[in-house]
Amino acid sequence: MKVAVPREIEQGERRVAIVPDTAKMLTAAGLEVSVEAGAGAAAFLTDKQYEDAGAKVESRAGTMLHYADAVLKVQAPRESEIALLKKGAVLISFLQPATQGDTVKSLAQHAITAFSLELLPRISRAQSMDALSSQASASGYKAVLIAAERLGKLFPMMMTAAGTVAPTRVLVMGAGVAGLQAIATARRLGAVVSAYDVRPAVKEEVQSLGATFIELPLEAQEGQGGYAREQSEEFLSKQRQLIGEHVAKADVVITTAAVPGRKAPLLVTAEMVKGMRAGSVIVDLAAETGGNVELTQAGKEIGVDGVTIIGTRNVPSTMPQTTSQLYARNVANLLLHLVKNGALALDFEDEITKAACVTHGGEIVNERAKQMVSAA
Repeated sequence: MKVAVPREIEQGERRVAIVPDTAKMLTAAGLEVSVEAGAGAAAFLTDKQYEDAGAKVESRAGTMLHYADAVLKVQAPRESEIALLKKGAVLISFLQPATQGDTVKSLAQHAITAFSLELLPRISRAQSMDALSSQASASGYKAVLIAAERLGKLFPMMMTAAGTVAPTRVLVMGAGVAGLQAIATARRLGAVVSAYDVRPAVKEEVQSLGATFIELPLEAQEGQGGYAREQSEEFLSKQRQLIGEHVAKADVVITTAAVPGRKAPLLVTAEMVKGMRAGSVIVDLAAETGGNVELTQAGKEIGVDGVTIIGTRNVPSTMPQTTSQLYARNVANLLLHLVKNGALALDFEDEITKAACVTHGGEIVNERAKQMVSAA
């Protein structure tokens, strides 16, 4: 079985879908691994490292993709890449069916069996394949560092001969994987941290990290698999009214709220931003899916009445060494789940295979993906 890993061509994408350690894993399982020359360069991985791990380094991506039985990527493939794939080939990547409807349709038309990492079920057997969580954890960590760099204050309390410096107050909105990592990182830097989430069940996790959990008199909004479910506009309106005073008190606000496959919920209005002190910083990790902050501009850093709003795109790509290592292990574990005795053995009765598969046999086979593509 031939496995191909092309260089990522999306602007700003520095991650790679395979690292030397996972190349060894796949070759040890009897798979023939090919990597496009320079595929790991942005993540500081050399072609020689891949060769030493047992992979072939190919200079021509087109030939490599044409003969591949499985293709591993980070970003969804472009049409030019899809056209090179052979009928029946397996693709594993982030596909984002809600925003990449044309790509999903093209994959179906070319009879590609495509797996989207966003659609993996939240079950214990799939934890080692959960790329959403591995990448979100890195994003939560980096969001705090971005905020600390932009903020004109120290994070920890300091007692000096010139007086006492009060600690920075950080508010984290959304206590999923990214939010919890943001809380932990802000606490390590010495900030006073509070957090809010629509799921009361995360209260103990927030408190275990040394943060204060903000409780609002609102109905719980727990969704399937531990995710927050998509909320009604009535709920969001009440939530914004109640959270406003907490936003106003914060020096740093980090928003991480997301519902997989949906537009990010609006949590922080323009009016709330105007109520913050000059010098405050907001980092919106949901910028790419519409933003949790009304004024966020994806990919830009803007100032509003002295408040800095940062809508950095693709935060995991800013740490390509670590995030590639984590992502590559997720992808390798999923691929090996689909392989038996060195050959593809797709079992659509299996919960992981069925849930993550988006296209197969010339059709869009995933019901969630069908709905997302129709709504896009």
